[in-house]
Amino acid sequence: MTQTNSSPTISGVLETSLYVDDLDRSALFYEKLFGFKRLVSDDRLCALSVQGRQVLLLFKKGASKRAGETPGGTIPAHDGSGSLHMAFAIPSEDLIPWEKRLTANHVVIESRVHWQEGGMSLYFRDPDNHSIELAAPGTWTIY
Repeated sequence: MTQTNSSPTISGVLETSLYVDDLDRSALFYEKLFGFKRLVSDDRLCALSVQGRQVLLLFKKGASKRAGETPGGTIPAHDGSGSLHMAFAIPSEDLIPWEKRLTANHVVIESRVHWQEGGMSLYFRDPDNHSIELAAPGTWTIY
Protein backbone atom coordinates (compact mmCIF):
# COMPACT_ATOMS: atom_id res chain seq x y z
CA MET A 1 0.00 0.00 0.00
CA THR A 2 1.41 3.36 -1.00
CA GLN A 3 0.91 6.41 1.20
CA THR A 4 0.62 9.80 -0.41
CA ASN A 5 0.75 13.30 1.04
CA SER A 6 -2.99 13.58 0.50
CA SER A 7 -3.98 10.66 2.76
CA PRO A 8 -7.23 11.17 4.67
CA THR A 9 -6.85 11.95 8.38
CA ILE A 10 -6.78 9.40 11.19
CA SER A 11 -7.83 10.97 14.48
CA GLY A 12 -6.55 8.20 16.75
CA VAL A 13 -7.37 4.71 17.98
CA LEU A 14 -11.05 4.54 18.98
CA GLU A 15 -11.38 0.91 20.05
CA THR A 16 -9.15 -1.91 21.07
CA SER A 17 -10.27 -5.38 22.04
CA LEU A 18 -9.33 -8.29 24.23
CA TYR A 19 -10.82 -11.77 24.04
CA VAL A 20 -11.76 -13.25 27.41
CA ASP A 21 -13.10 -16.46 28.92
CA ASP A 22 -15.51 -14.87 31.41
CA LEU A 23 -17.06 -11.53 30.40
CA ASP A 24 -18.43 -10.66 33.83
CA ARG A 25 -15.15 -11.41 35.62
CA SER A 26 -13.11 -9.39 33.13
CA ALA A 27 -15.55 -6.46 33.01
CA LEU A 28 -15.56 -6.26 36.82
CA PHE A 29 -11.74 -6.28 36.85
CA TYR A 30 -11.53 -3.27 34.53
CA GLU A 31 -14.45 -1.46 36.19
CA LYS A 32 -13.04 -1.91 39.70
CA LEU A 33 -9.36 -1.28 38.95
CA PHE A 34 -9.70 1.55 36.42
CA GLY A 35 -13.20 2.89 37.05
CA PHE A 36 -14.24 2.27 33.44
CA LYS A 37 -17.98 2.54 32.78
CA ARG A 38 -19.99 0.03 30.74
CA LEU A 39 -21.40 1.38 27.50
CA VAL A 40 -22.95 -1.85 26.21
CA SER A 41 -22.95 -5.37 27.57
CA ASP A 42 -24.49 -8.67 26.49
CA ASP A 43 -23.45 -12.34 26.35
CA ARG A 44 -21.00 -11.69 23.47
CA LEU A 45 -19.26 -8.45 24.43
CA CYS A 46 -18.79 -5.70 26.98
CA ALA A 47 -17.82 -2.21 25.80
CA LEU A 48 -16.10 -0.05 28.41
CA SER A 49 -15.50 3.69 28.20
CA VAL A 50 -11.84 4.61 28.68
CA GLN A 51 -11.98 8.15 30.05
CA GLY A 52 -14.78 9.06 27.64
CA ARG A 53 -12.38 9.05 24.68
CA GLN A 54 -11.72 5.42 23.74
CA VAL A 55 -13.50 2.09 24.04
CA LEU A 56 -12.11 -1.14 25.43
CA LEU A 57 -14.07 -4.03 23.94
CA LEU A 58 -14.07 -7.30 25.85
CA PHE A 59 -15.29 -10.16 23.65
CA LYS A 60 -16.13 -13.63 24.89
CA LYS A 61 -13.68 -15.95 23.14
CA GLY A 62 -15.33 -17.63 20.15
CA ALA A 63 -18.56 -15.60 20.36
CA SER A 64 -17.77 -13.39 17.34
CA LYS A 65 -16.53 -16.00 14.88
CA ARG A 66 -19.57 -15.32 12.71
CA ALA A 67 -20.46 -11.99 11.18
CA GLY A 68 -22.96 -10.03 13.28
CA GLU A 69 -25.98 -8.31 11.84
CA THR A 70 -27.04 -4.94 13.22
CA PRO A 71 -29.79 -2.58 12.04
CA GLY A 72 -27.02 -0.48 10.46
CA GLY A 73 -25.06 -3.24 8.72
CA THR A 74 -22.86 -6.29 9.11
CA ILE A 75 -19.92 -6.48 11.53
CA PRO A 76 -17.31 -8.86 10.09
CA ALA A 77 -16.34 -12.00 12.04
CA HIS A 78 -13.29 -11.81 14.33
CA ASP A 79 -11.73 -13.59 17.28
CA GLY A 80 -8.47 -13.80 19.15
CA SER A 81 -6.57 -16.05 21.48
CA GLY A 82 -3.40 -16.14 23.48
CA SER A 83 -1.85 -13.65 25.84
CA LEU A 84 -2.32 -10.23 24.23
CA HIS A 85 -0.83 -6.86 25.19
CA MET A 86 -2.21 -3.35 25.56
CA ALA A 87 -1.02 -0.18 27.29
CA PHE A 88 -2.84 2.66 29.01
CA ALA A 89 -1.20 6.10 29.11
CA ILE A 90 -0.76 7.61 32.57
CA PRO A 91 0.89 10.80 33.84
CA SER A 92 4.37 10.33 35.35
CA GLU A 93 3.19 11.62 38.73
CA ASP A 94 0.65 8.78 38.90
CA LEU A 95 3.19 5.93 38.77
CA ILE A 96 3.45 5.55 42.56
CA PRO A 97 -0.32 5.94 43.14
CA TRP A 98 -0.90 3.25 40.47
CA GLU A 99 1.62 0.93 42.12
CA LYS A 100 -0.25 1.38 45.42
CA ARG A 101 -3.65 0.84 43.74
CA LEU A 102 -2.50 -2.34 42.01
CA THR A 103 -1.09 -3.69 45.27
CA ALA A 104 -4.24 -2.75 47.21
CA ASN A 105 -6.29 -4.68 44.63
CA HIS A 106 -4.02 -7.74 44.87
CA VAL A 107 -2.72 -7.25 41.33
CA VAL A 108 0.89 -8.40 41.06
CA ILE A 109 3.24 -6.05 39.21
CA GLU A 110 5.11 -8.37 36.88
CA SER A 111 7.68 -5.86 35.67
CA ARG A 112 8.86 -2.24 35.87
CA VAL A 113 10.66 -0.90 32.82
CA HIS A 114 12.66 2.35 32.64
CA TRP A 115 12.74 3.43 28.99
CA GLN A 116 15.61 5.10 27.15
CA GLU A 117 13.36 8.09 26.38
CA GLY A 118 12.91 8.69 30.14
CA GLY A 119 9.52 7.08 30.73
CA MET A 120 8.55 4.18 32.93
CA SER A 121 6.04 1.36 32.53
CA LEU A 122 4.35 -0.99 34.96
CA TYR A 123 3.27 -4.39 33.65
CA PHE A 124 0.70 -6.75 35.17
CA ARG A 125 -1.78 -9.43 34.09
CA ASP A 126 -5.56 -9.27 33.84
CA PRO A 127 -7.77 -12.28 34.73
CA ASP A 128 -7.22 -13.76 31.23
CA ASN A 129 -3.42 -13.44 31.45
CA HIS A 130 -3.26 -10.50 29.03
CA SER A 131 -0.23 -8.28 29.58
CA ILE A 132 -1.47 -4.84 30.63
CA GLU A 133 0.90 -1.88 30.73
CA LEU A 134 0.60 1.48 32.43
CA ALA A 135 2.96 3.77 30.51
CA ALA A 136 4.20 7.21 31.55
CA PRO A 137 5.45 9.82 29.04
CA GLY A 138 8.88 9.00 27.65
CA THR A 139 7.91 5.46 26.69
CA TRP A 140 8.02 6.40 22.99
CA THR A 141 9.55 9.41 21.24
CA ILE A 142 5.96 10.40 20.34
CA TYR A 143 4.78 10.12 23.96
